[in-house]
Amino acid sequence: MEQVTTIGLDIAKHVFQVHGADAAGHVVFRKRVTRTKLLGFLAAQPPCIVAMEACAGAHYWARQIGKLGHEVRLIPPAYVKPFVKRQKNDAADAEAICEAAQRPSMRFVPVKTEEQQANAMVFRARDLLVRQRTQCVNALRGHLLEFGYVFPQGISHVATLVGLVEDPQSSVPESARIILQLLVDTFTALDGQIAALDSEINRRSKADPTARRLMTIPGVGPIVSTAITALVPAAEGFRAGRDFAAWLGLTPVQRSTGGKQKLGAVSKRGERTIRRLLIIGASAVVRQASRRGAPEGSWLARMLARKPKMLVTVALANKTARIVWALLVKGGVYRAPVAAA
Repeated sequence: MEQVTTIGLDIAKHVFQVHGADAAGHVVFRKRVTRTKLLGFLAAQPPCIVAMEACAGAHYWARQIGKLGHEVRLIPPAYVKPFVKRQKNDAADAEAICEAAQRPSMRFVPVKTEEQQANAMVFRARDLLVRQRTQCVNALRGHLLEFGYVFPQGISHVATLVGLVEDPQSSVPESARIILQLLVDTFTALDGQIAALDSEINRRSKADPTARRLMTIPGVGPIVSTAITALVPAAEGFRAGRDFAAWLGLTPVQRSTGGKQKLGAVSKRGERTIRRLLIIGASAVVRQASRRGAPEGSWLARMLARKPKMLVTVALANKTARIVWALLVKGGVYRAPVAAA
């Protein structure tokens, strides 16, 4: 019997599918293993490559399996899909994972530590609370519109909206005011929780020397810098700043054929949290430059003179991503380039 060199593992909640192959790619075993017996089964195998899709729970299992002496590789699910033959089931998925892991050009996801996963939670939690707060404000605006009150969009107008609900002299029916007050209380609670998370993010940004260096870049504040340090894998794994920008989904989609380059909008494939934060930061820089004027002869001034603001914003986010990669890999702080005379 040939010795197994690669194991494809399709993880689930209770029953896992395991596919083992030798160095030539021939099947050594196919097994269904329960969750409680998985580590025992893998401990009995000789040290080899264990591949999984980078999905929920994958980083936890990668750390546990790595302790057994195996080399763990996480593969993006989109890169596994082309290797699935015909029907989709757990056995076919495990076989596809095993085959994908044996490809010399395959790209893998670095395994995250518990600390990295914990640091990422603060941004996931903040995004959730911000969405809930926005939903709460929109519900208040929509309900008050039914009684003839019109409010503009934006968080800056919430104080006026809340004041109307809490004013006993307003014409809002008392039966409706009770329900609206519940939404106001919910908004207040969410706002306080978001403020607490912002304080935690500010604390972490001040304590992290890498985050402090990143904040020297225009458009990169405490939230962006801390998100980058928490969510970005080893920057040395990217060959260049363009690869890092592509990982964030800030490079154009290619539809090239016949030797002709056809580029579309940004791909939006990759780490969406950091991409969104970089675009928000770039938007603030572009808005400030539009009001006060960018340095004469600078890249931003030239772009604003001939391109739409939204296009400039995304281009600046791409440029910022490349600068971030350079600082992560080479160290130092950001220094603004001198405009050409």
